[in-house]
Amino acid sequence: MIVNIAGEDLQLLGEKAIFWQKHQLLLIADLHLGKANHFRRSGIAVPSQSNDQNIERLIVLLQQMSIKRVMFMGDLFHSHYNPSWEDFGTFLNSFSEIAFDLVIGNHDIMSEHQYTKYGINIYKDPIALDPFVISHEPLAAFEGYNLAGHIHPGVMLRGKARQGIRLPCFYFGKSQGLLPAFGEFTGLHKLSIKKEDKVFPIVEGKVLSF
Repeated sequence: MIVNIAGEDLQLLGEKAIFWQKHQLLLIADLHLGKANHFRRSGIAVPSQSNDQNIERLIVLLQQMSIKRVMFMGDLFHSHYNPSWEDFGTFLNSFSEIAFDLVIGNHDIMSEHQYTKYGINIYKDPIALDPFVISHEPLAAFEGYNLAGHIHPGVMLRGKARQGIRLPCFYFGKSQGLLPAFGEFTGLHKLSIKKEDKVFPIVEGKVLSF
């Protein structure tokens, strides 16, 4: 689905990412690689396939679309180093023709060497790419239109029989937009929606108008 935000056409993808064709740029928020490993080390039983599913969805996008640059909008890796990072590095090496950038998020706590050894460009401050200011957490003060992650936005849809389902979504307010978490097993934060806001839930890999 293509939407016009701040005068730019953005393609909202059912894989929970945004493709900005003008720059052949893929925007991804909150991948949280290694999260399953982190919880298992703490004695919490979680599915072991979540990392593989995340990478598989990303591979499909990179193979099917004309992408020259991928921007991870923070929380690329969930916590301290663990071996699943090396698996991701092997994946990155398979796409050497693509530039990979990371806007540092609150969970990106590994040493810079771990990112740069696989060619990831690190940005500690928001990236200005007119008309957007791209950050991990939503900004309090900025010029332009802020695209951010961090929140893991979700919306509740209710049926006639009062049954409800909470879904990840893209959210666009007057001056700020939120991307859904790309990673599986990340949870959702229910948003308070205003009448003028634009919200696009994701159901089984499809983007819907709300």
